[in-house]
Amino acid sequence: MKQILLTNDDGFDAIGLKVLIDALKPIAKIIVVAPARNKSACGHSLTLDKPLRLDSVNDDYYKIDDGTPTDCIFISLNNLFKEGYKPDLVISGINIGANMGEDLTYSGTAAGAMEAVLHGIPAIAISQVCKDNCHDIKNAWDFALAKKTIVDLAKKILDNEFPLSKRKFLNVNIPPIQIEECKGIKVTKAGYREYGNDTHRHHNPRGEEFYWIGLHPLIWQESEDKNCDFEAIKANYVSITPIMLDLTSYDDIDKLNTWIKEGE
Repeated sequence: MKQILLTNDDGFDAIGLKVLIDALKPIAKIIVVAPARNKSACGHSLTLDKPLRLDSVNDDYYKIDDGTPTDCIFISLNNLFKEGYKPDLVISGINIGANMGEDLTYSGTAAGAMEAVLHGIPAIAISQVCKDNCHDIKNAWDFALAKKTIVDLAKKILDNEFPLSKRKFLNVNIPPIQIEECKGIKVTKAGYREYGNDTHRHHNPRGEEFYWIGLHPLIWQESEDKNCDFEAIKANYVSITPIMLDLTSYDDIDKLNTWIKEGE
């Protein structure tokens, strides 16, 4: 039987992870390794300054105390699978909230998929976009579109092959609509997110100053071809973006060489 390894950055008991487990149980053996608490926006971070404990929650279900999604994938691949064996697929999510544009560099959800492809395993990061805020989704959303999308993608990968080459993963964002409202799937590029300064200064009862970072609204720069992830979601499409870990700006190599040599 095919095996799918699941993780997330919202925590081992998050609703999105539970939805993902229920959706995928009929098609594969599910192994879960997730952070013990919310690690949103932790990026592709690996814990090196303290030991980590892998705690069993249930059969094939584990949490890592204060671990990141990257820790979860790294530790599970090296300890839960026999030497020479790997899961057939890694899925990270379902994240509550969007992971589009440059937010991928912050995303713990994306990081779980990043770590998987570094080890040669096909991977998907999936996120449920919120309409106004995430409160309603956490309490009342049925995730029907997200469940159908991830099951269809997982089956296609398990029955055939992963469509991307090495060190690349699929980043999936689900629009905040009912399944019958969805216009389909769009393969997109990552858009350009615009960021504000949403920091709030406060004082504790002792008069000590502290800052709280808020949530930025989903504002982006429109693309000429109208084919970025933000625009697909706005138009009620599921967005699937192929992401590669190679961050080299190849177009600038010759320009930088010329710049370095100027004045020598």
